[in-house]
Amino acid sequence: MPKINDTGIYQLKNGYWGFRYVIVVNGQRVERRRNVDENGNPFKTKTSASKARQAMIEHERNHSASQNKILRKTVTEVYNEYCEFGRAGKAYATIKKQDSLWNNHIKAKFGKRYVDDISVAEVNDYLTELYYTENRAYTYTESFLKFFYLIFGQSYSRNYLSAEQYDKLCKNKDTKIHMPKMKIDEETDIITFSDDEMSVLSQYFTGTNAETAFMLGKYCGLRINECYGLKWCNVDFKKGIIKIDRQMQYQDGVIKLVSLKTRNARREIVIATPLKRYLKKVKQHRDEVAVLLEEQREQNQTFLMDMGKSKISSLELVNSLDDGKIQTVNSMKYHTQKIKKLYGITFKYHYLRHTYGTRLAMMNTPMHILCNQMGHASGNVTQKYYLGNSKQGLELLKNNLNQMK
Repeated sequence: MPKINDTGIYQLKNGYWGFRYVIVVNGQRVERRRNVDENGNPFKTKTSASKARQAMIEHERNHSASQNKILRKTVTEVYNEYCEFGRAGKAYATIKKQDSLWNNHIKAKFGKRYVDDISVAEVNDYLTELYYTENRAYTYTESFLKFFYLIFGQSYSRNYLSAEQYDKLCKNKDTKIHMPKMKIDEETDIITFSDDEMSVLSQYFTGTNAETAFMLGKYCGLRINECYGLKWCNVDFKKGIIKIDRQMQYQDGVIKLVSLKTRNARREIVIATPLKRYLKKVKQHRDEVAVLLEEQREQNQTFLMDMGKSKISSLELVNSLDDGKIQTVNSMKYHTQKIKKLYGITFKYHYLRHTYGTRLAMMNTPMHILCNQMGHASGNVTQKYYLGNSKQGLELLKNNLNQMK
């Protein structure tokens, strides 16, 4: 006579029997406890309780399997469903980037594949080929990894991947898809300008049509899209703050003011005294030429779509010329080339942001304050400014070491 499996079986004080069990169904923990059968009758023997327990477990698993049968979909089908239903509210730049990755790379290799047929090794090998063989930048390769996480996440939420498959692909730290090991010479440093370079740049930009943009980068650490999307109404001289709540962007060849990419990017930046003096002079001068060059400004102004689908004039932007012509994110390209030719300095507007963050970090600005001023969603990004080996930081280190006894 076979031995009764007494796992989860217990006897009640009245002499009858009961059972309990804990199982995982479709990734969810299910716990049950019973003292009577489906007709409400008590289990008089240990054997009847054990058989009822096993039958209930099998029924639960079979019922769940029939209710949650995994459907098979190709990567193309999943991505099309995501585009139709899953990315409402996504930033324009994010949508463009996703479509670029899909149309130019992923579609050809994985589009016809069934999602549940793609292995961890295949994805990891693909990322390795992009990074090491095709010499793609690490951050660019990382965008492919995020794309696969998106596809597998969508597939799991729509029941095209089982809990076990999704766990293996995206959750289990020992098996999930991941980036290849970073190259030793990969450029990940925060690039800043030295004091001498900033002096040269300040002299160069003085009097140019990009001086205001330079000053905003130097004293506020703005991203270039935020800089050229700044409106005069967002500069509060009385409170001494600049409100960052939108950015300039090209969308299908049209210049627009759109919302910022993240919630944390919305912020109020404290205006440094030198910048406040400079902007007041610019505003006063702009008000004066508004009368002198009224006809030219009326003719040259550009109307662009603002957030909320209302139109505004380029005359409302901080970065517009005296004659009313608009300046855009492309306005820096000429200066970048000229600075390289004249001084041998590799100028990127974003390096002004790096320099701003690094200088404030060196002056022991509390990290949560700097994180707020930079508009970072994570303190991990801000921390790089404190940990980076800038030239100024190394000089400070040398001075401190020389004072040691």
